[in-house]
Amino acid sequence: MKGTVLIIGAGGVGHVTACKCAMNKDVFKKIHLASRSIAKPNAIKKYINKRWKVDIQTHVVDADKAKDVVALIRKVKPEVVINVALPYQDLAIMDACLETKVHYIDTANYEPKDEAHFEYSWQWAYQNRFKKAGIMAVLGAGFDPGVTNAYCAYILKKYFDKVRFVDILDANAGSHGKSFATNFNPEINIREVTQEVKHFNKGKWVKSPPIMDPKSVHFTFNYPVAGPRDSYMLYHEEMESLAKNLPGLERMRFWMTFGQNYLTHLRVMESIGISRIDPVMFEGRPVIPIQFLKALLPDPASLATGYSGKAVIGCIITGVKNGREFTKYIYNVCDHAKCFREVGSQAVSYTAGVPPVIAAMMVMKGIWKGAGVWNVEELDPEPFLKLLAKNGLPFKIVNHKPLPAKID
Repeated sequence: MKGTVLIIGAGGVGHVTACKCAMNKDVFKKIHLASRSIAKPNAIKKYINKRWKVDIQTHVVDADKAKDVVALIRKVKPEVVINVALPYQDLAIMDACLETKVHYIDTANYEPKDEAHFEYSWQWAYQNRFKKAGIMAVLGAGFDPGVTNAYCAYILKKYFDKVRFVDILDANAGSHGKSFATNFNPEINIREVTQEVKHFNKGKWVKSPPIMDPKSVHFTFNYPVAGPRDSYMLYHEEMESLAKNLPGLERMRFWMTFGQNYLTHLRVMESIGISRIDPVMFEGRPVIPIQFLKALLPDPASLATGYSGKAVIGCIITGVKNGREFTKYIYNVCDHAKCFREVGSQAVSYTAGVPPVIAAMMVMKGIWKGAGVWNVEELDPEPFLKLLAKNGLPFKIVNHKPLPAKID
């Protein structure tokens, strides 16, 4: 049904996504929010009704089961499904969208539940089926991945004939006052930052030690507004699609800021096994340590109250135009406290939750179209970034020096 959206996932990101849909009720005329249990969707429903007098509908769904998602889609008849659930559930939700012929958008690529490993191959394999069904699947439409992909496409479109080097830099320079907490789902966050590190160089993926290792690759970068921050090399999912889709790309790296307190906690958790993703027997039954750890840590949504500081995410891109090489830095600065005032969220959830709403607008308005499976950089970045700026995530472009080829 035109103007109807189904959001699956009611965590911190789902909260922002639902709020932004409600703030754009001229586009999203009917909003449905579903999760494994009804408590979080109902709390979001109450918040939205109080803030904007918009009444959304809430549902229970087991997103691990495609048939359950199919039943919900047939009940609410959405024009598009926004998946902000767990990455393990991507394929089940994609299967449901295929069966019901409904457009699909997510913010993180699929990874198996029993292996901390993410790549796009599983979702790219849906290409022909989505084409045949005549519907779109837009993958990784969060901030990183998502907006960072659009930044690369936009800079290429506006400034370069080809791109040589890309460095993606993600800094959370905020303070939540907790001894240790993750800014999004603890299970997903810890799995992500403890994975094998690699970067793209001259057509190959080069491996390096993980962030907890004393030999990890890191340096200090002076971020706009946030200032100097220790930035560690990570592997991040947008690198896989950008390496395939950016013409002339020679080198690409991803950097994220971490404080020593965070790294110390990670090292301890790794050493005692509490971050393991395989089951261990406890009192005669299997328990997955990282899921128990998730239950112990603060809910990321609870961090929003009193969160101060900024999040700064962007791309330093070196390219060539008419034989001349130069470098641009495109970035966004997002304020934790401002996000809380607007939608009751912290900046990390905000930056992840707003972009899929704008991607849904692009699809529903017919600005992004074409049956099949798409990564964000394959679609026109200009209208996406323009509307994103109007919805709280503007960007700035400045001249910049390229980062050194070798960082010890």
